[in-house]
Amino acid sequence: MGLAFFACLSITNFFLVHVNRTLATTLLTYTAMSVAMHAVYGGYEVGRKKNKPVISAMISGIAITDIVTYLQLEIMNVNPEYNDHLIIFGPDLLCLLLCFIIQIIIIILFVRVGNQLYFYFTPPRSCLLILGSPSQEAALRSKIERYKLQWRIDDVVLYNVPDLTRRIEKADVIFLGQLPSGAKIELMKICYDDRKDVMCKAELEDIMFCNARPAIVDDAAFLSMDYNKITPFQFVAKRCGDIILSSLALIFFTPLIILFSVLIKLEDGGPVIFKQSRLTVAGRPFTIRKFRTMTPHSELDEVQVSVAVDDPRITKVGSFLRRYRLDEIPQFFNILIGDMSIVGPRPEMMANVARYKMNLPSFVYREKMKAGLTGYAQIEGRYNTSAEDKLMLDMMYIESFSIWLDVKLMLRTFTVLFKKDSTQGFQKSPGSNILEKNEEILKNEHNTSDHGSRSRIPVRRKQTD
Repeated sequence: MGLAFFACLSITNFFLVHVNRTLATTLLTYTAMSVAMHAVYGGYEVGRKKNKPVISAMISGIAITDIVTYLQLEIMNVNPEYNDHLIIFGPDLLCLLLCFIIQIIIIILFVRVGNQLYFYFTPPRSCLLILGSPSQEAALRSKIERYKLQWRIDDVVLYNVPDLTRRIEKADVIFLGQLPSGAKIELMKICYDDRKDVMCKAELEDIMFCNARPAIVDDAAFLSMDYNKITPFQFVAKRCGDIILSSLALIFFTPLIILFSVLIKLEDGGPVIFKQSRLTVAGRPFTIRKFRTMTPHSELDEVQVSVAVDDPRITKVGSFLRRYRLDEIPQFFNILIGDMSIVGPRPEMMANVARYKMNLPSFVYREKMKAGLTGYAQIEGRYNTSAEDKLMLDMMYIESFSIWLDVKLMLRTFTVLFKKDSTQGFQKSPGSNILEKNEEILKNEHNTSDHGSRSRIPVRRKQTD
């Protein structure tokens, strides 16, 4: 792809075929941006991901690399011997477009062929699913079976079957579902002894530990976990970034704001913006603003019902806006005034939050940080992602927070446009899966045993009026 860039741009910039300062600077810029975008989007991850996510990530990364390098080249072209002023939209731009088309073809070709070759020589790995209860199988199986070329489910068992060790020895990869903590630790030790790869369904305690720093006190090893993740410098930098980026976004999107406002008004004569109460940091309510995507009177606070598959309330214009997340453009105003941040936990509806907190008390931990326009839950998840998985994705961001992570997530947001199922509605009530999980936990409290001793999982219940 680098050769394609320099070959195309050298058509109008002949000095790129000779060793000189401009070539060296341009090559350095291209290399540095390539490395940075590799860190943001990932690289040629054949064998680990499906074709489409790899293609979309690589196209996003190479597009930013090309644009930044192109701008640097055009700035260097401003000199007495070449151009007396900056030319962005000139013959070089056509060469850049040609280069981008060639690079897209290269990416698609290499990813598709690379994955085919990888899986031709590497058969699916045998998987053993170890569950805490039979009801977990359907959800876990549906996720794993989306990657049939990578994993093959050969066995599914409960964690307390007598011949579990023998079954572990036969598998290549062990998937652990939601298990009592004592049983999970024991199984991980067994897998470690047998040198088995493990995929463990993340729970809150796992997220709390995954970013702990090693620390030594005297001659004892500890894990250091800081509760307050944001330093004063990070707080100021994050807020300044929010103000600058939201201001620029509102200016940039002004033509689209006018266009969508007219289209929404013409379709049914209803209001252009819909407002709804949401929660942000410290449980503080705020009024979120979005383009209205449903019929009038269907998005009122007193009728807070999550969108379902083929929801008849969604308008024609609203369907387009939701597909490409364009309905969220007005949220830049929320960011500008400080209700939200560019990156942060997803701002859930008040009705959903109340339901989630009642049945999943740890959902309140999301309120450690300000609600965000984008984040792990918005990028990696879907609209109908379960409450537990949303919580885990949001906690991964909160516990891993850094300014660099914010930059990475902002840039990775572009890949959401390639995900057709990112706005897929719920099949059933968004809180029903939480109730099912709590029922399983209560059963485990009474029915589980670990080498003769009973495992206990404390379930905290929030008092309600």
